Amino acid sequence: MKTSYYKTRRATYNLTVHLVLVTKYRRQVLTSEMLSNLEASFKSVLEKWDAKLIEFNGEADHIHVLISYPPHKLLSGLISNLKSTSCKNLWKDYQQELAKTYWGGKKLWTGAYFVASCGGVTIEQLKKYVQNQDSPQ
Repeated sequence: MKTSYYKTRRATYNLTVHLVLVTKYRRQVLTSEMLSNLEASFKSVLEKWDAKLIEFNGEADHIHVLISYPPHKLLSGLISNLKSTSCKNLWKDYQQELAKTYWGGKKLWTGAYFVASCGGVTIEQLKKYVQNQDSPQ
């Protein structure tokens, strides 16, 4: 399988992460229509950050997102922007439905998130590659 790399003026990269966001109190509030809205919202934010949405899916209480982003962007800032923008957009479009569950304020996501880097090789393969480099004598 051939890996595709992205290029900027100063870097060649392929940074991909798996992001999981969970609804506040793990409440099952997300519908398929809301998931479609969230996907569009994520695409819009990622485009502004020069990042790409690779895959998006979710259930009633959480979402999974695969994102490719450039190395000059701070991942925590990107995730924060994704969470705040998607929350605002959902509250704007689905206020009545969300207010039934979250009556204390305009919340959607927990304060935490899960993120893991993704790559085309395992850690063991990388270790072997690094160990087998020709070191100077």
